[in-house]
Amino acid sequence: MSITVVVPTLGRLSLLDLLARVPAGPGLEVLVVDDRPDQARPLPVPDGVRVIAGRAHGPAAARNDGWRVAGNEWVAFLDDDVVPDRDWAGQLAADLAGAGDDVGGVQGVVRVPRPEGRRPTDWERVTAGLAEGAWITADMAYRRAALERCGGFDERLPRAFREDAELAFRVRKQGWKLTHGRRRITHPVRPESPWVSVRTQRGNADDALLRRLYGRRWRELLDIPPGRRPRHVAVTAAGLTALALAACRRPVPAAAAGLVWAAGTAEFAAARIGPGPRDAREVATMLATSAVIPPVATWHWLRGWWKWRTA
Repeated sequence: MSITVVVPTLGRLSLLDLLARVPAGPGLEVLVVDDRPDQARPLPVPDGVRVIAGRAHGPAAARNDGWRVAGNEWVAFLDDDVVPDRDWAGQLAADLAGAGDDVGGVQGVVRVPRPEGRRPTDWERVTAGLAEGAWITADMAYRRAALERCGGFDERLPRAFREDAELAFRVRKQGWKLTHGRRRITHPVRPESPWVSVRTQRGNADDALLRRLYGRRWRELLDIPPGRRPRHVAVTAAGLTALALAACRRPVPAAAAGLVWAAGTAEFAAARIGPGPRDAREVATMLATSAVIPPVATWHWLRGWWKWRTA
């Protein structure tokens, strides 16, 4: 069996730890896709690791660049911030050796460390959701023939968001089965800004593309859990209505719309604060971001809807 491990990277320091745990050898090629916008300085990688230049067009494009130059039967994708178990390479070989001819992909087991002595923050819970994600490319191996048949990742999805679920749907639509293996990785929680939850709302534009491509049942088809978009739209509409009525000097209906906005925002904040540590910093962050997320999410959805209206 021949396997190529493809690791797209933006140059994170965690890449070196990953490569130390996945040594290249007979039957196992390790290929790093350098997707940094500035590639003037070479990446410091171990001997035996192949590096190719990416196009800096996002993870979907970087993974496509990787698997298309790989000549092996199987292509295993890893994110550059995961920590594979010491026996990961051997377990990968065992997972793929046990895959039948009708199996197009085999997912690994993803673990996300939980904080000790306290409840997880909102961002830690979001990251922990990767452990339950379907066919996520933090650790996902595909048969090269399956990738060739469906064309690989859709590069119109520029973020590490939904592109793996969308590919998995098309692979299965081509008649391949997807299964789970036994190899294991750990996905640490990256330090992030308190406003990370606002920044990630850009993914709503990608959702608009998937809605355009797959119709109303797109979440069901792609194994994606329900979201809060209808509530975000309602809260945003209430807030805009309150502002418009206040500008027209209609205080009573403006106050009513404002109460609807406040109630929706409070419900959203409570849903995020409740499972968390509830310390002052987290509560303040949740209150502020819960007011900002609905309009930002709605804006990105509308932006994506307009951009992909003819997709």
